[in-house]
Amino acid sequence: MIKGRHALMKKDKYTLDWAGKTLTIEPNVVAKQANASCIVSYGETVILATAVINKELREGTSFFPLMVDYEEKMYAAGRIKGSRFIKRETRPTDEAILTARLIDRGIRPLFDERIRNDIQVIITVLQHDGENDPDIPSIFGAAAVLHISDIPWAGPIAGIRVGQINGEWVLNPSYEAREKSDFELTICFHDDKIINIEAGANETDEKTMLEAFKFGQKHIKEPLKLLEQLRKEVGKEKMVISVNGQEDDEELDSNQKASQKEIEALTVEAKEFAAKGIDKYLFNVPVGTKRDRKEKVYALKDELVEMLKKKNVGKDKIKKILTFFDDFIETRVSEAIIKDKKRIDGRNITDVREIKSKVGFLSRLHGSALFDRGETEVMSIVTLGSPGDEQFLDGMELTGKKRFMHHYNFPPYSVGEAKPMRGAGRREVGHGSLAEKAIMPVLPSKEDFPYTIRVVSEVLSSNGSSSMASTCGCSLSLMDAGVPIKKAVAGVAIGLASDDKGNYRVITDIQDLEDGKGGMDFKVTGTDEGITAIQMDTKTTGVSLEIIEESLKQGKDARIEILKVMNEAIAKPREEMSPYAPRIETIKISPDKIRDVIGPGGKMINEIIDKTGVAIDIEDDGTVFVTSISADGMKEAIQWIKDLTQEAKVGKTYDGKVVRIMDFGAFVEIFPNQDGMVHVSEISKTERVNDINKYLKVGQEVKVKVLKIDDTGRVSLSMKQV
Repeated sequence: MIKGRHALMKKDKYTLDWAGKTLTIEPNVVAKQANASCIVSYGETVILATAVINKELREGTSFFPLMVDYEEKMYAAGRIKGSRFIKRETRPTDEAILTARLIDRGIRPLFDERIRNDIQVIITVLQHDGENDPDIPSIFGAAAVLHISDIPWAGPIAGIRVGQINGEWVLNPSYEAREKSDFELTICFHDDKIINIEAGANETDEKTMLEAFKFGQKHIKEPLKLLEQLRKEVGKEKMVISVNGQEDDEELDSNQKASQKEIEALTVEAKEFAAKGIDKYLFNVPVGTKRDRKEKVYALKDELVEMLKKKNVGKDKIKKILTFFDDFIETRVSEAIIKDKKRIDGRNITDVREIKSKVGFLSRLHGSALFDRGETEVMSIVTLGSPGDEQFLDGMELTGKKRFMHHYNFPPYSVGEAKPMRGAGRREVGHGSLAEKAIMPVLPSKEDFPYTIRVVSEVLSSNGSSSMASTCGCSLSLMDAGVPIKKAVAGVAIGLASDDKGNYRVITDIQDLEDGKGGMDFKVTGTDEGITAIQMDTKTTGVSLEIIEESLKQGKDARIEILKVMNEAIAKPREEMSPYAPRIETIKISPDKIRDVIGPGGKMINEIIDKTGVAIDIEDDGTVFVTSISADGMKEAIQWIKDLTQEAKVGKTYDGKVVRIMDFGAFVEIFPNQDGMVHVSEISKTERVNDINKYLKVGQEVKVKVLKIDDTGRVSLSMKQV
């Protein structure tokens, strides 16, 4: 049952001058059938945010059904989709999925997770100015619609991006400024606490990163005040929503009230029963595996069921009573960590699980690695391709090409489950992108290593932070493939155990039951010198800077420990690539000669490719990349291209072929598409030539020397001066 009332709208527009630009929020001016809507602009980037809650419960749902959708519209950038056949926007781009995840991780912790009504937040980009990323105004849009709507939500939140250029802090840098920045840190704040982090960095040290957090915290106060003002003046009264499908007491008849009181009393009794023996199930597991712990926890649950059955409690009531169980287990795990520094597998709070690394175990692949940390196991595979294998980007924000890709797969067997496989979901895209971001700073430039690089990480077993294991596996496999990365990169997940009294403890390398209520998943990657990426989400209402500082320190210590083990497997990139990997040779031709290599309608370049088996990619500046796994094919193709693009040089001698005879001389082809004239006076040293046909025939091979090249490109040749 939902109850609520609407408040009157008092203002059409709310503005704030922030970081040199104007942030504007216009509440409920469009999309008025939604529970709330806002148009938010920052600079000239404009988004529409809406929030809707369904009045009816989603029956049979055991989770909080929140949907966050971020819609990139090509019209927002004044563009039409590049595909010849599909012009409508279809599947979201990876960038859109990542933005949706960023918003989701910011707003989700501030809902009552017991809600079973569908809630949907949709962000639509209406206008993109090419300077201001829509993600920051989108965070504001999501926060604004939830804060002013009648949907129960404990916001607000506000997002900010921090960069550093030449030692100077930059707030919400433009795309151009971000290219110059040492790092890019996006933070969502709830009051003065951090609720969400996304960062990419170029080996930034922990001290500088912490200062960036402090700088962001300092400049988020005014935007949060604006959202509070918006709520105060425009907001609706929040609904009263029954949770877990239970009705309010005033709507129950006497029998239902009696039943509900019985359930409450039995729940208390069940908690007391579980509390007596819970530690032996959680902390005294001989083997200490995830499966063992699950079986022990299920055993405790079975005992509870048997205890209730002996009291003649029916199945439906038992199901309602045991809704406390999962939270009860997670709470006990947190209590043990906070009070006794006691973890479910016996580790110290700063210990990393056992690590194993192996490279080169798949002999015919370009590069391969296995990385194990505890029960988390990831296999990473490298494939090297030609520059033409680059991914073409055709999104609202990003266009162009992408030469490094990391793809992450999470099959159901990795967690001991059987379920349909329907391709990469949002989680897979997000985890793949995080590892990709972590590795980017150590990759060689295209000039030094012109290959397109694809790494696929297959999660074989998962029990805590497979994304960080993928980062480690990706780094190892690149070295195994001979990709000259600057340094090894490792990652680890830092967790948190906290209670509602403010007690907490930061823990290193979290697994299964340690990522529960009051927890945090602070993933941090880097080299031995600094951070390359951070991603954090939390199941709290935000974490303090003190917690962030501890997490950065423990993350660095763990990272160095992991890198030592990785270096034992492979300490630097192999000097030789796999014999099965393609080779790329680069030659330079005049840009004016590109058309000669391509030929009419691509006829010439296709002929070269068909006959030699190579791949050819040509840049606008005349750089030609020839890719082949055959040395002979490579050699033949390069010589063919050189022949097509050679330019005659005065004083140089060439082997030529007579192609045409005239009364005044002969035309000699010195290389494809290039011939010159041998005048009758330049044929013989010893005598005057009156009849050229006595000396030369069409098809005859001769040696000629270039005498001069005139302004129109005509070449004068000599036979007698050779």
